[in-house]
Amino acid sequence: MILIIDFGSQFNQLIARRVRECRVYCQIEPPSITSDAIRRLQPEGIILSGGPASIYEKNSPRVDPGIFDLGRPILGICYGMQFMVDTLGGTVKHARKREYGFANLQIKDPQGLFQGLNAQTTCWMSHGDSITSLPPGFQVTGTTDNTPIAAMADPRRNLYGLQFHPEVEHTPKGRLILRNFVFDICGCRRSWTMRSFAEQAVEDIRHTVGEKKVILGLSGGVDSSVAALLLHRAVGPQLTCIFVDNGLLRKGEAATLRQTFKQNLHINTRFVNAASQFLRALKGVSDPERKRKIIGKIFMDVFESEARKIKNAEFLAQGTLYPDIIESVSAFGGPTAVIKSHHNVGGLPRKMRLKLVEPLKLLFKDEVRRLGKAIGLPADMVWRQPFPGPGLAIRVIGEITPQRLEILRNVDELLLEEIKRAGYYRKLWQSFAVLLPLKSVGVMGDQRTYEHIVALRAVTSKDAMTADWARLPHRFLGHVSNRIINEVKGVNRVVYDISSKPPSTIEWE
Repeated sequence: MILIIDFGSQFNQLIARRVRECRVYCQIEPPSITSDAIRRLQPEGIILSGGPASIYEKNSPRVDPGIFDLGRPILGICYGMQFMVDTLGGTVKHARKREYGFANLQIKDPQGLFQGLNAQTTCWMSHGDSITSLPPGFQVTGTTDNTPIAAMADPRRNLYGLQFHPEVEHTPKGRLILRNFVFDICGCRRSWTMRSFAEQAVEDIRHTVGEKKVILGLSGGVDSSVAALLLHRAVGPQLTCIFVDNGLLRKGEAATLRQTFKQNLHINTRFVNAASQFLRALKGVSDPERKRKIIGKIFMDVFESEARKIKNAEFLAQGTLYPDIIESVSAFGGPTAVIKSHHNVGGLPRKMRLKLVEPLKLLFKDEVRRLGKAIGLPADMVWRQPFPGPGLAIRVIGEITPQRLEILRNVDELLLEEIKRAGYYRKLWQSFAVLLPLKSVGVMGDQRTYEHIVALRAVTSKDAMTADWARLPHRFLGHVSNRIINEVKGVNRVVYDISSKPPSTIEWE
């Protein structure tokens, strides 16, 4: 196991992804963890992540310096390297020239982290501070034109530092550098799979839950579906899933879920139709955050009302993933920029009496899919594209009405039908339609029309933290546009979104 200390970088989960790509388990902990707690975890190695703070600032995050006495290999990345330097007797100062973006790394020592690399390679920098003097025992192992100490090592103590980010795609040899650390320096073996994770998760759930009852809010997405099946395997009839139909679902979605969970998987599931309650509360509301808050509150009201009918329930299960947590609040306790509230993380009532069970909270989406496949979830659910918790409410931009929802449902059904028929569905992270709060003039049958505009969105991604717009063929887009305008009453214009994340988000709201 590799332990990652989270100093608040947006790239932290990418570090974890790279380690797990090596089939080695890793665990992310805040800097408040003590060296005694780390000793009990018995990691083969420790990675100190990057972060937005400066080490010389007051209240900058720090981990127990006793970690350097544990005898474990440690790799510091960016801020993590600066923390190592500052703690062990070196100097870090504000750089006269900041360095962001690509840089040419000259490798001074082709051993250790850099085994198998050429003398020069490209790396990705993102720092405003620089190391001006090394602690005793360290040597410079890499430089760039702007950063004389871009990499350092103390091989005797197995301590290493990188000013650049090996975890990002922009560092082409970054995976090799991390593999060198994980395997050659830490001595890890390729032993972590989703099958082994499932076995351990089932054991942990049984140990945590015992003979008590568990309630799970089922959305029908990959995350909650995998969590439901995993919990069903662990505690069987002690689990009750509650599916709340909020009236904001895709066409036929509730019926499909009922067939899958109740009749095919035989999971105890209660279906609650609360569509009218949600739509009444959303009438006249256009602000996206208000929509999310209203939906979250009503969901919890309906959910809690149904949950109270389940006697002796003590646990609430959620399909929360690690990216959910990262996008809502930083793991070390201070906010990263909160872009939007998240339905899993932000929707729990303060006085919730149920204990929380989150068996997927340290997994990424691709790992959840592999886990679902390993435990027998149907393929169409394993590969289901992400669908937002607030449903079509955040894809109907502006006011939500039954008529506008119906238009979007029809467009959505047609779009996904064509995406699947063309073989793009599993190649895309998400593909969906957005109904804009605008109308445009058109001509149909020699008559003037003034109808809705629909935006199509298709993106590729690995983890949803970054995404690029999909370069779908023009002929395909033209065919889809022609079908939408001809077959969906109320639409006379279709546009295609060619924005990436960042600066845009995947969803429009």
